[in-house]
Amino acid sequence: MDSGYQQANVIILPSHLANDFEAFCRCNPAPLPLLHRSQSGETSCLPLAKHTDIRTDISQYCVYEEGQLVKTVSSLQSYTSQGRIAWPDMVCFYLGCSFGFEGRLKTAGVPVRNVEQGRNVSMYRTAVPCIPAGVFSCPLVATMRPVPAAMLDAAVKVTNLNPLAHGAPVHIGEPALLGIQDLSRPDYGERVEMQPGDVTVFWACGVTAIEAILSSKPSLAFSHSPGCMFLTDSPDSSPVTKPNPELTPLCFLVSHNPLFYSLASQRAVARIRQLEIIIGEDPGQRGIRALSVQDELLCSCLALSHSSSVAITTGFPTHYMHSPPDETDGPPGAIAMATMLLALGKQVTMVTDRRAVEMNQAIIDEAVKTGVLKTAIPLVTFEDHGPDSALHFLCHHGDPNRPRLADL
Repeated sequence: MDSGYQQANVIILPSHLANDFEAFCRCNPAPLPLLHRSQSGETSCLPLAKHTDIRTDISQYCVYEEGQLVKTVSSLQSYTSQGRIAWPDMVCFYLGCSFGFEGRLKTAGVPVRNVEQGRNVSMYRTAVPCIPAGVFSCPLVATMRPVPAAMLDAAVKVTNLNPLAHGAPVHIGEPALLGIQDLSRPDYGERVEMQPGDVTVFWACGVTAIEAILSSKPSLAFSHSPGCMFLTDSPDSSPVTKPNPELTPLCFLVSHNPLFYSLASQRAVARIRQLEIIIGEDPGQRGIRALSVQDELLCSCLALSHSSSVAITTGFPTHYMHSPPDETDGPPGAIAMATMLLALGKQVTMVTDRRAVEMNQAIIDEAVKTGVLKTAIPLVTFEDHGPDSALHFLCHHGDPNRPRLADL
């Protein structure tokens, strides 16, 4: 919740796990921006706040034993009483929190629905794995804040300037693309109601650290209870990252179904738009400018950057009665694109019409033989035999929820 001061997630672990957890934070700075690591047994946190005692300064703590949440308590002082040896061996980690940017969102005019509704922010366990380190490995947890579509750029710009509060969103649009099937049932926090015109916007969340505890199963560990943060002495208005206009991210709609937005820096956008102008040059006066749609190249680049597999269509022979049929620049252009996409780690499939199969297969074989292609790529053909033929070709049994190719 917005307090006017920066807030922190807190994770407390046995000292023998501290180096592994710090490495885990360094590998995953978006969900786990490390603000401070204490010494073993240390209760104060002078870099973040004066006159503190981490054993009592949070309103509610979670206590974990062997990776299981066993209880919540309002104080950890019992773990430092005589006869208990837990605390002297414990190390505290203070992590940036997304509540730290809610004040900035409101200042920018972006509504913060969870604050408006008096609810804790919704938090979801995603299907996105964090980078493992040592004994720690778990899925990313993300917060969701509904944002009006017209204000997405403002929300992105504001949060991008605060990487210690998780920075820019990790996903904007369809929750299922993160593996979230039911927004009404958050794994942590409370359900936040969408308003007409809102888009689901997800930020990396420090509760990821709790998932790391659950998966690594330390004999004893503590955390803040989600939504009950450690309050620092730094106001929300403290300076954050100095803005670099060229690196300021902009938000673009890539797909309507599923709804999906992506981000690109102003510098990248400017360069791709310049390429669009060059591509649109028409010295032969063929009228190709009429085919140009502004930012279509940019959105295609963003879609490709997120894809895991790509289908390249080629064919349309100019003299289909010839054997093999003649073609102009289609097949070599398709091979060039396939080479680039394979280098980016994409799975590539080439699609052509039946008359051009033999010719394109020969071109693929030659490209592999000469080293132009590092590996052979599948070549498939499609013929139109009815209104649903394309759907059956692209999807198993014509079911749009079961695509044969992950991304097209």
